[in-house]
Amino acid sequence: FFNSSPFTLKDLKNRAKVQQLKADFEAYLDGFSPNVQEILEKFKFRNQIPTLVDADILGALIEKYLNPSINLSPKPVLDADGNKKLPGLDNHSMGTVFEELIRRFNEENNEEAGEHFTPRDVVKLMADLIFLPIADRIESGTYLVYDGACGTGGMLTVAEKRLQKLAKDAGKEVSIHLYGQEVQPETYAIAKADLLLKGEGVEAENIRYGSTLSADGFVSEQFDFMLSNPPYGKSWKTDMERMGGKSDLKDPRFVVEYGEEPEYKMIPRSSDGQLLFLVNKLMKMKERSKLGSRIVQVHNGSSLFTGDAGQGESNIRRWIIENDWLEAIIALPENIFYNTGISTYIWVLTNRKSEERRGKVQLIDASGWYQPLRKNMGKKNCELSESHIQDICNLIIHPIETEQSKIFPNAAFGYQKVVVERPLRLSVLLTEKNLRHFKQLCTEAKEMALFSVVETVAHELGEGPHVNYNNFLDVMELKAWNMGVKLTAKSKNFLRANLAVSDESADPVIKKSYKAGKRKPDPLYGIYETSVKGKKVVVEYEPDSNLRDSEQVPLLEGGGIDSFMKREVLSYTPDAWVDGNKTQIGYEISFTRHFYKPVPMRTLEEIKADIFALEQETEGLLEDIVGEK
Repeated sequence: FFNSSPFTLKDLKNRAKVQQLKADFEAYLDGFSPNVQEILEKFKFRNQIPTLVDADILGALIEKYLNPSINLSPKPVLDADGNKKLPGLDNHSMGTVFEELIRRFNEENNEEAGEHFTPRDVVKLMADLIFLPIADRIESGTYLVYDGACGTGGMLTVAEKRLQKLAKDAGKEVSIHLYGQEVQPETYAIAKADLLLKGEGVEAENIRYGSTLSADGFVSEQFDFMLSNPPYGKSWKTDMERMGGKSDLKDPRFVVEYGEEPEYKMIPRSSDGQLLFLVNKLMKMKERSKLGSRIVQVHNGSSLFTGDAGQGESNIRRWIIENDWLEAIIALPENIFYNTGISTYIWVLTNRKSEERRGKVQLIDASGWYQPLRKNMGKKNCELSESHIQDICNLIIHPIETEQSKIFPNAAFGYQKVVVERPLRLSVLLTEKNLRHFKQLCTEAKEMALFSVVETVAHELGEGPHVNYNNFLDVMELKAWNMGVKLTAKSKNFLRANLAVSDESADPVIKKSYKAGKRKPDPLYGIYETSVKGKKVVVEYEPDSNLRDSEQVPLLEGGGIDSFMKREVLSYTPDAWVDGNKTQIGYEISFTRHFYKPVPMRTLEEIKADIFALEQETEGLLEDIVGEK
């Protein structure tokens, strides 16, 4: 970058007239190269100049920047002997300054900035998680590092330094290129400015402005290492609408051909798009390189379990785990981020799992590993020490089972969601009261021909109850034919809706029937052998939607759906069956289930001791309240 104006800040410092200072300062800004102009635009910097001039503080502000005791440069200030006088301000520190300014002066609207900023201890952990497991396999060459929600770029620059150090320690020479995308203008401007100030103008062009979801800045790129802390719990509805809406969204990153589905949709609910950032990264993995790609991303708890089988979130988890990309998930301490106190998790993924990790997922509960801060920073009241980071990374490098580390086969997180049906049981009661009411309904619906048939059947069969609805309907159809009345599908639906009632004691309503031998009975899936009018037939019963239920059958269930149904369902409701056409596969991950520590029950002696103590405390209290007799 460059500045072609005839001024420096030192020249402007001595302007006595406010209007002259304003004009010359604007000329100074106009002299910057186009890449800096974009940064000034994103900061809306020129909009602030009239305010500074009106308050007569523009000159004072310039003096602050020229103060020799302040160093805003990424390079250290040295004294005459070459000793470091003032340290440089690195990218992550500049991000911390920005975050603090937002929090201090705009606390109520801090949500947007806080979503995109990650504390240094967490960034250091993420950098170690992405590089240390493959540190001994880093070769001399070029590596591309990507962050699709890069904020001020701190995560990228920390990752770059970590990779450079590991390569240097191994005697390797590496060329590292950073790529990022950011949708918030101010944070984007900081990221780009940092690279320009460090003399990395070419790298600055790899920082793109805009939404990663609806305007991917790197459609055809693939990366070696990818890490992010994307916004979670935030609506992506605007992006969804730009991409065609949920029903018409065809982005090849999020709608793929997978399994037996030509359009396998990985589209979560519009209120939270965090998992889409992860899918975006997985689509940018290198397939042919020796190391493949490694991904580390921060999520909140909803990414673990939100979404039922067949829904977007569950489909994403299924796609990831069945492709064996998920290496580990680490639960972080609460209150470790600036803007949220909720539980957060780091996902570690790769398409080059080691032999010992294949087909497995490691869960690490590091929620209790932290040290308190002396002073809170927003909601952040604790941090990870160097030893905590090392302990977590050791468990990733050497995956073993401990109290805080559990290793599971991939299938342990999957289940089959089965729809359990029970038969519709209808009866008809032809009392005078019911007939009068039905007649009125038929009059209004212009179905009096139907009522005449019902009235005739009532005289012949009596009031009932008639508990076999299929037999009742057969009589109705025969009588209607004899009377010259045609029972249409509409009339039959009207009859059922207004005269039949649900009755647990009634016979099941038959939906379809087959001649014996035409179809094999399978009661577990709703195919029964029975007798109709003295003949053996195979039937399907009509399901009662009000009794419909669903069950989650673990993929590791011994004996599968059949065994689960016999044990958990049929022993209580023997007429139930599974609708095999509606079975769906889902995945969810529960830290609570695997790391829950039940609180031991108190002993009877302890409870008795408490009761006796309470009795002693309250002894004589009643007399004190009501007084002596």
